[in-house]
Amino acid sequence: MPKQEHPSLADLRLADWAPRSQLRARTTVVDRPAHPVIDVHNHLGRWLTDGDWMIDDVPALVALMDECGVETIVNLDGLWGEEVTANVERYDRAHPGRFATFCQLEWDLLAAPDGVARLIASLDDSAARGARGVKVWKSLGLTVRDADGSLILPDDRRVIDVLAHAGSLGLPVLIHTADPIAFFEPLDRHNERIDELGAMPEWWFGDSDRHPRFDRLLDAHAALVLGAPGTRFIGAHAGCAAEDLDRVERLLEAAPNYAIDTAGRMAELGRQPRRFARLVAAHPDRVLFGTDIYPVTAEQYRLHYRFFETADEGFGYAPESEIPGQGRWDVAALDLDPVLLEPVYRGNARRLLAL
Repeated sequence: MPKQEHPSLADLRLADWAPRSQLRARTTVVDRPAHPVIDVHNHLGRWLTDGDWMIDDVPALVALMDECGVETIVNLDGLWGEEVTANVERYDRAHPGRFATFCQLEWDLLAAPDGVARLIASLDDSAARGARGVKVWKSLGLTVRDADGSLILPDDRRVIDVLAHAGSLGLPVLIHTADPIAFFEPLDRHNERIDELGAMPEWWFGDSDRHPRFDRLLDAHAALVLGAPGTRFIGAHAGCAAEDLDRVERLLEAAPNYAIDTAGRMAELGRQPRRFARLVAAHPDRVLFGTDIYPVTAEQYRLHYRFFETADEGFGYAPESEIPGQGRWDVAALDLDPVLLEPVYRGNARRLLAL
């Protein structure tokens, strides 16, 4: 007799499948971190919105920070010109010690003959307005184009010259290059982040005729860091290659001016927790805590503390979502050596960012 399909599965679409783990594993609640925290990667400005501030009640955010043991948040949304001043006044000057605003650069200016000079002047102006560092977005290498229409990559000599000037001003550079490797792979049944790319199709860069390959972009990232040794670089999102920690570690070993943050990569690091814990132990002064969760919540901070401090296994990195956005898997916590927590949570950021 032929095997009969269960009637309840006959019409189930894979897109509707949302399995619930039956693992009965330990759940550890960490209300406050083992040490005060500096969140080096967050967004508090308004340029990512339709013109509204990301945070509408700054005192309430400060109260949440106090509740969750967060000493300082780095705000990456300063942009340039008057927007730097607006962010610095709203956050840094209104709440001394609790916020540090980074500026950005208008990289499209490189298409002009005097682009480098204009960007250097922008850095000078932003530093005078109170910017504490520079944020470089993934658009450099993916969308910013030169006068001839070609993409400008991070290892362009003009980029190196501009960011070397940032170092001369004492401004660290937090840089995001490329994106998860799956975003550069074919958009087919083998792509592990199909849910995310289905929701955000503009994040797919697998069309090699229009975008560089992932490895080419990360090679350019490394060349930039090595080409401006007087600038302190922080590789966003676990060095922009959370799925390839051997590559990340090679750059950490080659470039004393390079560090990484952990923002937005619990999903990737949590499926290789022992490997990442070894990297932290090998480079305890080069890893910085960050979340990239905006607007941040107490629940998210506590989830991050659980991830860094406990040995819990098999838990969701996005418990608020029925289908996790960065891949259909659970994670295990890092169980970092307690002596590593203070530098990762706060000490490294205080030194690298002069906080």
